[in-house]
Amino acid sequence: MNLFVASMLVLVLADNLLLLYLGWEGVGLCSYLLIGFWYRDPANGLAARKAFVVTRAGDTAMSIGLFLLFNHLGTLPIQPLMARAAAAWPVGSALPIAASALLLGGALGKSAQLPLQTWLPDAMAGPTPVSALIHAATMVTAGVYLIVRTHVLYQLAPPVHTAVAVIGALTLLLASFSALNQTDLKRILAYSTI
Repeated sequence: MNLFVASMLVLVLADNLLLLYLGWEGVGLCSYLLIGFWYRDPANGLAARKAFVVTRAGDTAMSIGLFLLFNHLGTLPIQPLMARAAAAWPVGSALPIAASALLLGGALGKSAQLPLQTWLPDAMAGPTPVSALIHAATMVTAGVYLIVRTHVLYQLAPPVHTAVAVIGALTLLLASFSALNQTDLKRILAYSTI
């Protein structure tokens, strides 16, 4: 639990996207370890691997976005990066659209949004109170936090800004209807956090 708290604090308190990414990966590691806690049950091991692979897809997109930002703006501290992006890139140009779309990919994986939402219902294989704390209360909100911290990029990329709203609305509807169809309380909790 202390590793998760430390990773989440690094993620939240980081003033640099590289340090934020370090906390981001630490939270993902804790999630993988929690889901696979009862590793003797094959379903738990499968759920842990599924969560690892799906969230890594989003994390890969995020890391490519960080490379793109550093390559074109030369910095990763959040405030200077946002100032340089606003000064250098016009609204609607290709670079902010690409960078914000790649960061959105990372947020989709961590926050279990469409199309990367498949890992979260299986993630409740771990101990229930800890699963609820890590996955529902904190980790799923990390993607929202990333978008809020980099909001300037999304203001420079109106199509991605719209995509955030559309994906959020579709995920909300899918999760709500999926929760209505569940009988397992842990899965209902998982769908309610999506």
